[in-house]
Amino acid sequence: MPDRDRHERPPRPEALPRPVADSHCHIDMRGGAEDVLSPAEALEAAAAVNVTGIVQVGCSIRDVAAAVAMAEEHPRILAAIGIHPNEAPRLAARGELDAAIAEVERLAVGSARVRGIGETGLDHFRTRDDSGWTVQEESFRAHIDLARRLGRALVIHDRDAHDDVIRVLLDELSGAGLPEVVVFHCFSGDAAMARVAAEHGWYVSFAGTVTFSNARDLHAAAPVVPADRILVETDAPYLTPTPYRGRTNASYLVPLTVRHLAELRGEDLASLCDDLAANTVRAFGDWA
Repeated sequence: MPDRDRHERPPRPEALPRPVADSHCHIDMRGGAEDVLSPAEALEAAAAVNVTGIVQVGCSIRDVAAAVAMAEEHPRILAAIGIHPNEAPRLAARGELDAAIAEVERLAVGSARVRGIGETGLDHFRTRDDSGWTVQEESFRAHIDLARRLGRALVIHDRDAHDDVIRVLLDELSGAGLPEVVVFHCFSGDAAMARVAAEHGWYVSFAGTVTFSNARDLHAAAPVVPADRILVETDAPYLTPTPYRGRTNASYLVPLTVRHLAELRGEDLASLCDDLAANTVRAFGDWA
């Protein structure tokens, strides 16, 4: 693709037949050479293709307050906030992790627009040492406790850590218990892992990665997820769906992922849209 194309946003795809929501987005993060869309611009572009709501995720101590403020200002935005697993060891090294999680709790308690805690979880790709993994797990368990106590969705980041994420969840389930809603953001597991999630009633959210030709595990997992537990997201500005992989993602590109999911699941597009919309409300609550 010509270099100049990478400095332009992908065109708007055909609108979906029914409204859906982007269940995980970072509107204010820069993903490429383009200017960051304002929340109003992101919402307008998304609405034009029948993506009518966005869950804005703040996942560092630098941006959790901004995510809450964005949701407070814009009725079609909800917030999820937490400390990203790769951020946790850096904060712990400075003795600041406990205070950061306490700030997440303060913001969540103070705003009804905060519907999720996270993204939290484990990342064995970018954090490679055992001591970092230990801190990540401690932070993950603290977020689980927080989501459980506040009655908010638990939004999980899992990268190259499937077995350990499941281990922690099952351990917490056998102890104090899990929050009512558990969401695997940007699901990257296989069909077997999708079956484990289905067994426990956990939500599975697919990003643009499911459209990649080499994502065979995701292609196999997509049909396994029950109709009442599937979600769709962008993780924008990252993970732009085919055919615009490598360019900057945004909520208005959700239709590309939804259409691919419908094909993988052998499902009517309008019916899938209805399921996705209902599931997002069930997981995060209404936008009203």
